Amino acid sequence: MKKLCAFSIAFLLLKFSLILCSLTEPFCFWKIKNNVDNDGDLSSDCGFQLIAAEKSIEKKYSHYYFYFRIPARRYEEFLVMFFATVEINKNPYLLPNMSLMFSPIFGLCEDTFGYLDETYSPKSYIFTLINYNCEIQKICMIQLTGPSWMTSSKLAVTSETVKIFFGPFNPNLSDHDQFPYLYQIATKDTHLSHGMVSLMLHFRWTWIGLVISDDDQSIQFLSDLREEMQRYGICLAFVNMIPENMQIYKTKAKIHEKHIMESSAKVVIIYGKMNSTLEVSYRRWAYLGAQRIWITTSQWDVNTNKKDFSLDFFHGTVTFEHHHREIAEFRNFMQTMNTSMYPVDISQCMLWWNYFSCSIFKKSNSKIDHFTFNNTVEWLALHKFDMVLSEEGYNLYNAVYAAAHTYHELTLQRVESQEMTEPKGVFIDCQQVASMLKTRVFTNPVGDLVNMNHKENQCEEYDIFNIWNFPQGLGLKVKLGSYFPCSPQSQQLHISEDLEWATGGTSVPTSMCSVTCTAGFRKIHQEQTADCCFDCAQCPENEVSNETADMEQCVRCPDDKYANLQQTQCLQRAVSFLTYEDPLGMALACMALSFSVFTVLILVTFIKHNDTPIVKANNRTLSYILLISLIFCFLCSLLFIGHPNQATCVLQQTTFGVFFTVAVSTVLAKTITVVMAFKLTTPGRRMRGMLASGAPNLVIPICTLIQLVLCGTWLVTSPPFIDRDIQSEHGKTVIICNKGSVIAFHFVLGYLGSLALGSFTVAFLARNLPDRFNEAKFLTFSMLVFCSVWITFLPVYHSTKGKVMVVVEVFSILASSAGLLGCIFVPKCYVILVRTDSNFRQKYKEKFYY
Repeated sequence: MKKLCAFSIAFLLLKFSLILCSLTEPFCFWKIKNNVDNDGDLSSDCGFQLIAAEKSIEKKYSHYYFYFRIPARRYEEFLVMFFATVEINKNPYLLPNMSLMFSPIFGLCEDTFGYLDETYSPKSYIFTLINYNCEIQKICMIQLTGPSWMTSSKLAVTSETVKIFFGPFNPNLSDHDQFPYLYQIATKDTHLSHGMVSLMLHFRWTWIGLVISDDDQSIQFLSDLREEMQRYGICLAFVNMIPENMQIYKTKAKIHEKHIMESSAKVVIIYGKMNSTLEVSYRRWAYLGAQRIWITTSQWDVNTNKKDFSLDFFHGTVTFEHHHREIAEFRNFMQTMNTSMYPVDISQCMLWWNYFSCSIFKKSNSKIDHFTFNNTVEWLALHKFDMVLSEEGYNLYNAVYAAAHTYHELTLQRVESQEMTEPKGVFIDCQQVASMLKTRVFTNPVGDLVNMNHKENQCEEYDIFNIWNFPQGLGLKVKLGSYFPCSPQSQQLHISEDLEWATGGTSVPTSMCSVTCTAGFRKIHQEQTADCCFDCAQCPENEVSNETADMEQCVRCPDDKYANLQQTQCLQRAVSFLTYEDPLGMALACMALSFSVFTVLILVTFIKHNDTPIVKANNRTLSYILLISLIFCFLCSLLFIGHPNQATCVLQQTTFGVFFTVAVSTVLAKTITVVMAFKLTTPGRRMRGMLASGAPNLVIPICTLIQLVLCGTWLVTSPPFIDRDIQSEHGKTVIICNKGSVIAFHFVLGYLGSLALGSFTVAFLARNLPDRFNEAKFLTFSMLVFCSVWITFLPVYHSTKGKVMVVVEVFSILASSAGLLGCIFVPKCYVILVRTDSNFRQKYKEKFYY
């Protein structure tokens, strides 16, 4: 007793000294691990050997005790072994008239301080090992080892007994050439990476960190996970490969710490074995306060308390565990077990170890329910075992049954063949035992199918749990959902609707490198970054993105639709054109009709006063032609108003070009006539004849014919057509007449401009010629107005779009026509109608003007 107390005091001093060291240093973590390992237990593996004997052991265990301390992490294995063997021995259909017994493999399952084990050495054991006759005759029995594959592989090499590994499935142990008698009970994680990716997609986690052990299995997992993530557009923020060698780990610990603490990834996947440098890293991040969602496998599914490494990082830990049914009888066994019947006093071990970090070695007939606590949740949080089996515990449970079924079949074969050379339950040929074990397919007591042939186990379901350790030490395990890998893709993942995270909230945590681009925006990837890191830019004009799934490209709206202001949907465009109902269209139409009527009135006035000197002096025939052409110039502007069609599109430009050519060429003929009349002071017979016969009037048909050729060529090569303009007015489709050939249009305007320039030049030369009725000045001003209008028209026309272009062209037609009408005929009408006395005075040579 004195030694025990001295040891307890020494242990407490050791723990206190460890607290004094810097908790953020890798060496300190490793020191803690090497000395106390969560509660003073370093042993990470446990092993049991099973034998079937032809005798009853219902009361036998009450006389034998294992005099060593059981590691806290290994309580569950012992409880499962006790429960499974009792259940099998009570089953009359499995190993009838026989009893299944087990004992720990020497060197495993004990504590690693060694003090108590040395004090209570094997020489003091009252319990006799089951394979007591190994010195006389070799016995082939089935051993159960785990959860570390390294220890199991070493035992498989050094021992030829048949072994069942109950830890997580490891492909290294599947090499039957190297390990001919080693079999694994756990299911392959064939679909684990896809299940994790499905969970990320469900919660829209696209920026993920990954921490793995630097071993072959973890590297293969990294390859599978990366492939699945790339397929669904999920990115790895960082990959930390934790070296297994402690010295190498110490040199890289700060780098790994920086990745975790500085990364914006809020979700981190951990894959690897416990009791390694990976667990040391995990402890460091816990003390440094890394608030992350940890996604991992069932081997990291442990209930924790303040003395253990904590899982209370923000939203807890999400674990993937192979689906298995709950063993209801195990809970009842835990609550009603009489611990005095077994070689280890479990209840006292649990109680004393949790509170005093030491073991108890005296007999006790107490039951586990004799210990009462004020707070049941507190009691559960302080203990590291649960009444619900972990996946490793369930694998061990199945492993015991696999061994029992193997012994059962071997015994039946021996009975049927009547070969009873060895005692019942004793087998010599390990090859025979191994062959029988690897073909076992059975249904365990809870109804789950167990198949030792892993090649046929391809569609194992997963349960997804969230471990709550908030408040610290609570250690609750809440089921989030399930994953069915062989169901249709839309039905593979099932997540609970009333999901609640460890902090008590229902909002889903986010883990993204960049904020999701909302509707109306698209992704622009940043240079030298992962695909999940991007900027959001608004969609280009008339393009939309109506989803919030980070669209790479916006979708362009059809021509008959337009994007709304938010650029989230396409709306139907309204049809627009210059109509008569439009105020601007109505104003232009009224102006055209008014000028036309005014021109008709002037024409009627001229016809009525055709014998007056002012009408006769200005070549009344040319005046009539000019007035008539101006009427059509005003009226042709109406072709530009109203819904365009193919006929109006063709007539718009041709009528405009032809009638304006007639008008300008008429003005040119007038100016030529004036110049010829005043410049020829002594005209000869030939010149007098040309003027008398109206030869200058030939300018009109010649110029008009040239314009007709130009227009005809235009119509033949590239005629005008109906077009839709969706750019000029937002939300509207403007129906306009496309000119077809812009070059032809400018040729027509250029030809008109050359005629106007010629008329202006000739009229300018004749502006100072004497005569009361000389109209050279008026012709000069009219051509000046005409040229000014169309020179201004060109830049304004090309700087506008849609209906405004039509308005500019119509206004130019009306303005230039009104300029000709006003500058040439308004002064004459003033003389005819107002200054009638001036119209009857003849003082000059009027014989030259008719």
